[in-house]
This record gives sequence, C-alpha cells and structure tokens, in this order.
Amino acid sequence: MSTPSSSPDLAAINHRIVADGEVLPAVTLKDGSRVQTGTVAALLHNITRYNAGERDAVERELAAAIPTLFKVGLFDLFPPAEWIAGDNPGRRHVGELARAHQGDSA
Repeated sequence: MSTPSSSPDLAAINHRIVADGEVLPAVTLKDGSRVQTGTVAALLHNITRYNAGERDAVERELAAAIPTLFKVGLFDLFPPAEWIAGDNPGRRHVGELARAHQGDSA
C-alpha cells in the first residue's frame, strides 16, 4: 500500500537535489512502512527556497515531506514548537505544517 511517506510525488521532489543519474530510493523501516530517502536534505533546500521568497510550489513540497519526517522521528527530536520559535520564516512554516499534521492525526 502506498502512503504519503513513500509517494511518487515525494520521490520526485527529493530527486531535485541530486545530480543527474543519481537515485534516491524508498526504504522499508523495521515497522514495515516505506519512506523516501533524501527527505531531510530536500526539506533543508526547500526552506532556503522559502526564505528566498518562493511560495506556492515550495509550500506544497514542504507539506509533502511532513508525514515522512514524522515517520522517521524528526519531530520527536525537534518538536513543531521548536520549529515555530525563532525568526526563520521557512523553519516556522515547517513547524506550522507539522503542528497541523499532528492535529489531523489526533
């Protein structure tokens, strides 16, 4: 079963950060779920784009990463409130997306 964590859309988003000919595979975690590799690196790249003023597509790309980032435990280590704090607009946007995802999952 395909989940947002291993969607083809996320694979395409993450692939934009690698050199031509390189492939970022989806991997299976011990719990059996599949996640797309490269998501954290693509997230950092997209935060930079967001901070440079890009919106629309980059906002959708950031949102697509959120389920995978929860699945791999990023928001256990750095909770959404920490992302929201501070003066980095891209980081704050990710935190707001994560907080909204938590509400959807509750």
